[in-house]
Amino acid sequence: MRVTICDSKKEIGLCAAKEGAAYINEAVHARGEANVVFVTGKSQVDTLFNLAKQDIDWSKVNIFHLDEFIGLDPESTASSQFFIREYLFSSIGKVKSYTPIDPEEKNLERTLKELNETMKSHPLDVAFICIGENGHLAFNDPPADLDTTDPYIVVELQKRSRRQQVSEGWFQNLDMVPHKAITMSINEIMTSKHIIVSCPDQRKAKAVAGCLFDDISLLSPAAVLRRAYDCSLYLDRQSSSLIFSDGRTY
Repeated sequence: MRVTICDSKKEIGLCAAKEGAAYINEAVHARGEANVVFVTGKSQVDTLFNLAKQDIDWSKVNIFHLDEFIGLDPESTASSQFFIREYLFSSIGKVKSYTPIDPEEKNLERTLKELNETMKSHPLDVAFICIGENGHLAFNDPPADLDTTDPYIVVELQKRSRRQQVSEGWFQNLDMVPHKAITMSINEIMTSKHIIVSCPDQRKAKAVAGCLFDDISLLSPAAVLRRAYDCSLYLDRQSSSLIFSDGRTY
């Protein structure tokens, strides 16, 4: 894992976007297409803003989502579909393919089957992700399932994870945040050839320290990134504030 400490969120976004663009173009050059998965959230806005400015032939890129709330209206500003339209699709040309996650609970079994079948023929080239305040990857809250090999699974969201959604402004209160989500599994994330983690803000500092220093376990899912084939972790001064000599307090 490569750790880069930037001076600001904007610098994180620029560095992450440039590196990600290089990997996307590398895959397009080698195979004629690239498979890329995106997480959503405030931490990703600058990365997507800068990625849209890179020299990428988006008509050769297949795009996937890391997660989606079950039961949420796709037009909600908190949905992954809205986020990717607002912060990426509005600024780039047509992509080769786009695979949204159907949030309808009545379609859940079919959605999982279709997603998992699709991923068999779309090995990930680049995963743009973040670390949650509770150390989750995607919506794999601790204690996370580190064993499943299914690309997508259904998970129950922890209260702390749901509170993060409120603190980021996606929902007005905790009662509005769905209790379940479809998420890419940790093992599927780890299959990505390149993982790029954009992780700013003081509220992420403890989770970042856990990623770097905790034992890899179901209680610290982000720590598994240390086993990744290729992973770049981009931090700012705030999110990196506890990593020097593992300076956490409990």
